[in-house]
Amino acid sequence: MALMDFIKKQFIDIIQWTETGDGTLAWRFPMADMEIQNGASLTVRESQMAVFVNEGQVADVFGPGIYKLTTQTLPVLTYLKNWDKLFESPFKSDVYFFSTRQQVDQKWGTPQPITVRDKDFGAVRVRAFGNYSFRIGDPKLFHTEISGTRDVYSVADLDGQLRGLVLQNISNAIASSGVPFLDLAANQIEFARALATQLAPEFAKIGIKLENITVQNVSLPEELQKILDQKIGMGMVGNDMGKFMQYQTAQAIPKIAEGAGGGSGIAGDAMGLGAGVALGQVLAQNLAQGLSPGNAAAAAPAQQPVVAVVNPADVMTTLEKLAELKTKGILTQEEFDAKKAELLKKLV
Repeated sequence: MALMDFIKKQFIDIIQWTETGDGTLAWRFPMADMEIQNGASLTVRESQMAVFVNEGQVADVFGPGIYKLTTQTLPVLTYLKNWDKLFESPFKSDVYFFSTRQQVDQKWGTPQPITVRDKDFGAVRVRAFGNYSFRIGDPKLFHTEISGTRDVYSVADLDGQLRGLVLQNISNAIASSGVPFLDLAANQIEFARALATQLAPEFAKIGIKLENITVQNVSLPEELQKILDQKIGMGMVGNDMGKFMQYQTAQAIPKIAEGAGGGSGIAGDAMGLGAGVALGQVLAQNLAQGLSPGNAAAAAPAQQPVVAVVNPADVMTTLEKLAELKTKGILTQEEFDAKKAELLKKLV
């Protein structure tokens, strides 16, 4: 029995790898002092590949399947060992297994804002994050460039390298896409597509195939975010400048009324409302002149009649006087309300 135990320890009949968990990219078959017999069985499961390495030099690569190890199935190793004249059995060789499964939900992000170049805004500091998935596409290249002779190489060992590649290529992805940065920021799918185009060849250089990448969030400086919001507003009105200016004016009136009506009471409200309406009229006139097809011809020395605008200050003064009369009992509440409505109509 002792002799049989000794023989079993020295010679390998079956070479295989049963993955016991997630996150392992490369695994070295434990050879110790054992040797591989002629005719031994190599089992490579689906989502795996195996590589034979002879004295540090990559020999044969095997995809999924069951193989009987002979000179026919090991042509490169046969050449390296000069077995064309005589097959030596048993023989020694390092065997590495590689997982070709997708490694999903790998996170990427910018710990600090990074600077990207944009043709419209120059240097822009931006933050972004998302996730990506990858798999080993070329085990031979991955072995020589990354995993080497380590017994185990995991996703965690590669994580920092891949994150660095993503961050390093964000700026190049934006520049090479030819799409303005604000358009990319507003369309995260397009942003992710530009990143994938830039990153795929960089990942391939180390034997990795990029399967997918997503952009889940883009954080812009406050100034650029306001511009992006305006672009979105333009899109909501069908890029119609007239409608957009009306929308902008409507948004501005409450703010102007709040600032102009800093004093409390009816007079302050009237002043704020009057200022807002006056601004809206001016903007509407300027917009009509700018969009008129005959604008150039109309720009003659003769000036167009100017539409008279009610002075909000006068309305304010009148309302103040009316309020005093109501306080003294000279005007009733109904009379005051009627006169107030009449004055406010002049501002519209």
